[in-house]
Amino acid sequence: MVHITRGLATALLGFAEEAEPESFSTGLGTTPAREFEVDLGCPPETPIFTHFYHPDAGGSVSAVFGMDFSTPAGRTHGRFVSHPQGRLAVAITDDLHATMLVAVPPWGIDELAAFDRRGARQPLEIVEAEPPLETL
Repeated sequence: MVHITRGLATALLGFAEEAEPESFSTGLGTTPAREFEVDLGCPPETPIFTHFYHPDAGGSVSAVFGMDFSTPAGRTHGRFVSHPQGRLAVAITDDLHATMLVAVPPWGIDELAAFDRRGARQPLEIVEAEPPLETL
C-alpha cells in the first residue's frame, strides 16, 4: 500500500497539468505516520508521501556540474511522473524509483496510480491529513 497526502497529490497533479504537453517529473519524500498529529490508522513506521523536491531548484548548479544538487542524497523514496500522451503505467523512459506515482490527463485523483519499479500496480491510499510542519 502506498500512502500520499491529498495536498501533495493535488499539487503534483497541478504541476502535471501546467507542464502539459511536456511531462513533469520530481522526487518525492516521506514522513513516518507517527509524526502526524492525528492517528492515520496505519503502523507508526508507515511512510507517507508528503513533499516533493522541485526539479528546477538548483538548476544552474546542476547545469554546470551535470549532477542534481537540489535533492538531498537518499531522501527521495519515490518519484512522480506525468504522461501527458501516455498510458497510466510506468514507462521504460521514466527515471525509476522503488515507488512510482504516475498521472495522466485529465489530471484528477482517479488518474493517479502507484507502481513499483517493475511496473506492478500498487494500492494507493489518499491520506486526509496535513503533514507536520518542518522547521529549518
